[in-house]
Amino acid sequence: MSLLQTIEKETGANPAVSIIWMHGLGADANDFVPMLHELDFTGLPAIRFIFPNADTMPVTVNGGYVMRAWYDIVATDLGRQEDEGGLRASQAKIEALIARENARGIPNERIILAGFSQGCAMTLQTGLRQTAPLAGMLCLSGYVPIATQAATEHTPASKATPIFLVHGRMDPVIPIARATASRDLLVQWGYNVEWHEYAMQHSLCQEEVQHISAWLKKVL
Repeated sequence: MSLLQTIEKETGANPAVSIIWMHGLGADANDFVPMLHELDFTGLPAIRFIFPNADTMPVTVNGGYVMRAWYDIVATDLGRQEDEGGLRASQAKIEALIARENARGIPNERIILAGFSQGCAMTLQTGLRQTAPLAGMLCLSGYVPIATQAATEHTPASKATPIFLVHGRMDPVIPIARATASRDLLVQWGYNVEWHEYAMQHSLCQEEVQHISAWLKKVL
């Protein structure tokens, strides 16, 4: 399996932390690079940000149009019919990036998985199944995919990984009810979840950026 294409940015020399940040449907690795100028890294160790490109595939709800996607979206009702094969294939590719960071001297407990929308779903798909705790899961405007399977596949070790889960109250793409249901499941399974909701749609806001900066300082 070949490694995904990535963009890498480092906040200082000799990074001691890696953050693997997955984009949303139809976006690409460049999507969250500008956000690095908005985050406050004061007092944090040097961080290597890794922004991978998802592969391209036809997306059913978009009429089969080929775009970057971590998995197919088969129906607008996201929970009704999910692309389990696509989710698991992308999980393996993200795990390959984790393994590369391990080989570069960054252990799991210094790696954060992060993502927006589909990237958030991939953060949870991958992070909940790790056999060694990660430094954190940064989950923006998404949900727990294939939740029935996740209920039995999440690992005891992953429960030591703090989760930052946020959503917009007016999100027309992924209704906030899907996110709160995911939050409640994660809490029920024993995860430490920091939850925020904002007066926004399927996007980011300044208050959210401030909360991300504060959470990074807390977990790192």
